[in-house]
Amino acid sequence: MIWLWPGLATLLVTAVQLDRAPLWRDELATWSAASRPLRDLLRLIGTIDAVSGPYYLLMHGWLAVAGDSAVALRLPSALAMAGAAALTTVLGARLFGRRAGLLAGLLFAILPSTSRYGQEARPYALATLLAVLATLLLCRALDRSAWPRWAGYAAAVAGLGLANLFAVSLVAGHAFAVLLGRRDRVRLRWLLAVGTAGLLLAPLAVLGRAQQSRQLDWVGRPGAGDLLGLPGSVVQAGAVGGLLFGLAAVGVASRGRSGVVLGLTVLLPALLLFVAGQLTPLFVPRYLLFVLPFACLLAAATLASLRLGAGLVIVLAAGLLGAPEQAALRRTHESPRTAPVDYPAAVRVIAAHQRAGDGIVYAPRDDWGFLDLATAYYLRADRPRDVLLSQDQIRRADFWATECARPAECLAPVDRLWLLLWGEHADPMAGVPASRTESLRSSFRLDRSWTVPGLTVALLSRPPTSR
Repeated sequence: MIWLWPGLATLLVTAVQLDRAPLWRDELATWSAASRPLRDLLRLIGTIDAVSGPYYLLMHGWLAVAGDSAVALRLPSALAMAGAAALTTVLGARLFGRRAGLLAGLLFAILPSTSRYGQEARPYALATLLAVLATLLLCRALDRSAWPRWAGYAAAVAGLGLANLFAVSLVAGHAFAVLLGRRDRVRLRWLLAVGTAGLLLAPLAVLGRAQQSRQLDWVGRPGAGDLLGLPGSVVQAGAVGGLLFGLAAVGVASRGRSGVVLGLTVLLPALLLFVAGQLTPLFVPRYLLFVLPFACLLAAATLASLRLGAGLVIVLAAGLLGAPEQAALRRTHESPRTAPVDYPAAVRVIAAHQRAGDGIVYAPRDDWGFLDLATAYYLRADRPRDVLLSQDQIRRADFWATECARPAECLAPVDRLWLLLWGEHADPMAGVPASRTESLRSSFRLDRSWTVPGLTVALLSRPPTSR
């Protein structure tokens, strides 16, 4: 039962202020996808974000039972992180002893990234859980090479790819555990297990590749600085990442074959992501979240040479180092390098001042800000009418709607108009695309504007002479 304490600790840490940070853009995409009728969700997956399609299908079933509050959306991720911590403890106890397992699970529990992605309605926490499960099942299959054990491993690898296709790069590290010093029968069974998982994942990979340029058009080519900064980026805290991977490096050097194999399980996916990022838009540090349990295992293997009390003190110190990041991620899920975006504050302004018959315009409408999705989530049926809407996201099988080609005609029925703009603007019209500015300026005047973190809200009305 040693696994119970890290699991409970992780669940407790991730549950603290689980719903405080507003849903951010990616979570709004999850809500938009998972809340659609099943037929429309399948159409969406055929258009964009197919690699997240299995997660959306899982969340579709979950929301039907649990609802779509922020807590309900994020709870599966919190539970997955707790499960990952528990399995990390079990794996650590198996490889390096009970003390190392306990320290690994607790170290994983206090990482800022564990809270960050344990509080996010996206598939990364689930992928982390499945990565540890697949590795644990591999260890069992290597202990006794029975077909049911290899079938369980193949299922875990397939599930890992369904949660995060890139996370299948984990098998590059597994290959070293299997192909070096093992009998041919064991190697063959591993290859069959991995090949079976690959065949199951191939259609998803083909569809995802076809959608990649549209889905990841914002991703740049990584440089050497990005590679060197991965520990801090993945852990979500530079100091904690440096400490974790420094201890892990010692563990690689001091734990023989097991240390080297675990080290490769961490290193090879990072190198593969970096190399692939030179060829195609793919380098997103959070895609490597699944390697952190293995880094924690290596770090714990180093700490296990100390007395348990001393090891726990170092784990606690790592938690304190990450305390500022823990507090920050509970305020916003936006990147630390970007300004926070407070969707709830913006929609509260609209809710407090809107009247029946009001319309609303979103700008921009074709990027990843998802202003219309945020308004739909927080205001539901009480939101102003989307006056420029021509074809909504469900009809388009997309995350973006189509606006009417003649804005002046579409604006004609309303006398009061809300603008919800990405960014903070002293002049709200400065945030409106040129194709819409003329129609707005010629027919409406600015009554009032508000700025909230990351957004501008403005209220326009028609001059009495034009009504």
